[in-house]
Amino acid sequence: MMDHATPNLPSRDFEATSQFYARLGFEETWRDRGWMILKRGGLALEFFPYPDLDPLESSFGCCLRLDDVASFYETCREAGIPEARTGLPRLQAPKVEASGLTIGYMVDLDGTLIRLVQNSS
Repeated sequence: MMDHATPNLPSRDFEATSQFYARLGFEETWRDRGWMILKRGGLALEFFPYPDLDPLESSFGCCLRLDDVASFYETCREAGIPEARTGLPRLQAPKVEASGLTIGYMVDLDGTLIRLVQNSS
């Protein structure tokens, strides 16, 4: 197995989080009262309960490094996540940034910033 990391992210409600990410192709592979794991191909997101989180004050975030960021972004749009600068959830389209990387952005139901980063070829 190659080295890897799985971000640990907050969830105010495991069921709502699971349903939100299921629309993006993630499947629940583990859940108990204190932990939930969602997977989509080689991506894994792990969630811990944080019922009192204020999503507008959240500073949680992670990067999803994707071979096809445009396709994943389209999946997000098809799931009904709006392109917007405010509100939850929301998307911002991928674009080439000063770093030379193509990056899009998604903010989930709990205010977590998910950077959608195109893998280099």
